[in-house]
Amino acid sequence: MEKDIIKNAKKYVNMLLSPLNKHYYHSYEHSIDVMQRSVYLAEQEGLSADDIEMLALAGLFHDTGFIIKYDKNEPIGAKIAKNYLKSISYPNDRIKKIEQIILATDPDYKTPKDIYEKIIKDADMDNLGRDDFEKKSNDIKRELETIKKIKIKDPEWRHSLVELLLEHKYNTESQKKDRNIKKQENLNKMIKELKSEYCKVSTKKCEDDFKKYIEN
Repeated sequence: MEKDIIKNAKKYVNMLLSPLNKHYYHSYEHSIDVMQRSVYLAEQEGLSADDIEMLALAGLFHDTGFIIKYDKNEPIGAKIAKNYLKSISYPNDRIKKIEQIILATDPDYKTPKDIYEKIIKDADMDNLGRDDFEKKSNDIKRELETIKKIKIKDPEWRHSLVELLLEHKYNTESQKKDRNIKKQENLNKMIKELKSEYCKVSTKKCEDDFKKYIEN
């Protein structure tokens, strides 16, 4: 049975995020997704009930900073979580830890330093190794185009996804076991689609040029 603290936090986060109707990816649904995956990974990694609760709360609040600004909003999300948790007299030491966990979801924060940060980063990027990867990536593309008022060409977008999949590494053993195979399949599919657009006719020169294009 779900604890009241989680139920109430879900209601609060839903209230914050529901007005963001142009956030086709960074939505309440995504926050629930990250919360649930964080809980699952925490259980798989053998964490305590208190640790699992902290990760659930961090997962819920990690994108709440989007209500203020689109980029680099993790510190805002951490502050929103802090203020909410203080209002319900949540223990200060756990609040500080939840803030740190939320800050670790910054895409530029590449090296998680403990199991909590490893779990939240794996949960936040879970879709890279799932069947719905392409749908979720299209949601992000649509969101970026709408909010930033730009047009992203499909080959350019696929190239960025290939770069992301090549660079990204999961952190926990549980996540690697569950998602690495599908993530590689998603990468192979993206490369194949990108190659078919790049090389209209398959030649050795085009194969070599495409390889350089991917590496750049």
